[in-house]
Amino acid sequence: MLAAARWSHGRRKFVYLANQGEAPIASEAVRRIDMLFEIERSINGKRPRCGLASVVNDRGRSLPNSKSGCANSERCSTNNDTAKTINYGLNRWTPFTRFLTDDHVGLSNNAAERALRGIAIGRKNWTFAGSDTGSDRAAAIYTWIETCKMNDVNPQAWLTVLARLPDHPASQVAELLPWTWKAAQQSTTAAAA
Repeated sequence: MLAAARWSHGRRKFVYLANQGEAPIASEAVRRIDMLFEIERSINGKRPRCGLASVVNDRGRSLPNSKSGCANSERCSTNNDTAKTINYGLNRWTPFTRFLTDDHVGLSNNAAERALRGIAIGRKNWTFAGSDTGSDRAAAIYTWIETCKMNDVNPQAWLTVLARLPDHPASQVAELLPWTWKAAQQSTTAAAA
């Protein structure tokens, strides 16, 4: 698996420098990174997902596809915070630009981190799952619950679907996925109205 760097993490230090008001180059970096996030927001949820790189190119905006497009940190002292921030990105350029070659890679994983925060906070409560199998089952349930939340499906309502699994044909399991289940529920509700 290839590493992908989070643009939200790379952006954080530029925001700090821009707020200090002493590094105009940081403000420009934040502006350009924000443009990428804006474009990503505009294509999120579309299936099949359009590649972020192709959408950016279609809109005629410059891509961060080469180091030459970045600010040159050689003009700054190596102890300068701006140079350190720029070098952080340049030294991780390939992972930061992974989204340009892999449509499954987003600019950040903030949503996934937020989803895991509840589990991380309660980890002392869940230290003992009983067994390795219990841990695997707990991980599967957490995954399904977060998948429901990300697809705007009530997890408690959807979990009743699991009771249907033993009698459901394996070839039709896709019908029970949260987003498919939600669409079926909506069409049933619309038909009843």
